[in-house]
Amino acid sequence: MVLAVGEEVLGRLHPQSVRMATGLGGGVGGTHQEMCGALSGGVLVIGGLLGRQNLEEDDEPAYSQAARYRERFLAELGDTRCAPLRERVEAPGGLESCVEIVERAATILLDLLAWAEPRTP
Repeated sequence: MVLAVGEEVLGRLHPQSVRMATGLGGGVGGTHQEMCGALSGGVLVIGGLLGRQNLEEDDEPAYSQAARYRERFLAELGDTRCAPLRERVEAPGGLESCVEIVERAATILLDLLAWAEPRTP
C-alpha cells in the first residue's frame, strides 16, 4: 500500500521509508497472524499525510482518518486480520488473490484521502 498509494498522495518516498513498511506485509512478517498489510500500510500513508511531526501537534487528524479507513475496510472486506482474509481468498468462489484485497483497500484509501486536508511539512 505504501508503494501503491503512498507515492500517489505523498510524492516520491525515500527508499528507507518504503523498506520500513515491508515487515507489515502478510499480517506482520508473512505470519498471517495480525492486521492485514494493506490496512496497516494504508494507516502509514495516512500518517504520512496527516500525522504529527512533534509532540505539540494534534494526533486527531491522523487518528480520525485512520479509524475511518479501518471502518470502511472492515465494512467492505469483512475483517481486518490477515488470516480470515486469506481464508476468503483461498475459498472456492472467494476473492481471486490478495491483490484484489490491496486494490479494494487502495480504492477505499484514495476515496477517503480525496477529502483529507494534508498537513504542510
